[in-house]
Amino acid sequence: MTTYLALLRGINVSGKNMLKMPALKGCLEALGCEEVRTYLQSGNAVFRAKRETPAKLSARIEAALQKDHGVDAPVLVLEEKDLEAIASGNPLLPKSGGYEETHYHATFLFDPVTEARFKELKLPAAEGEQAVWMKGAILLHCPHGYGKTKLNNNWFERALKVRATTRNWRSVLALREMCKTP
Repeated sequence: MTTYLALLRGINVSGKNMLKMPALKGCLEALGCEEVRTYLQSGNAVFRAKRETPAKLSARIEAALQKDHGVDAPVLVLEEKDLEAIASGNPLLPKSGGYEETHYHATFLFDPVTEARFKELKLPAAEGEQAVWMKGAILLHCPHGYGKTKLNNNWFERALKVRATTRNWRSVLALREMCKTP
């Protein structure tokens, strides 16, 4: 059994694509997933399943959500090791610790983007804002708040021409811990 993380994009936002977390849990269990746990109402789930490619798992989850709940939401599935690499490798975090978690975010990419492609972008960063490429994600430091930055999920989707979903750093760390503990 492998530990996976599912990130749903665009559910429970502005009254659209509404999905209660017990329904998400039940959907995953009906697909044969075990030890399913959800985090917050924004579509985060950690579970164990038989070894399968993340792309195949994503497709199965998306189809089940559409069929059983009428929810049309892209689902990104990561293996625990991929989340761990992102959570433990953030170069934007101060080495001394003591940072404000709400100023850091991870924009997870549904399709691969090369570092070279990322470096071609003309980032609309405000003073003090930073964005760095990491395999599978763009890591952000938004000291003025994510709600005020132009380095948001929609901007990266348009600029990179891939689907993406963003989580704040507190959620990234919480999901990492959930992956480690059954």
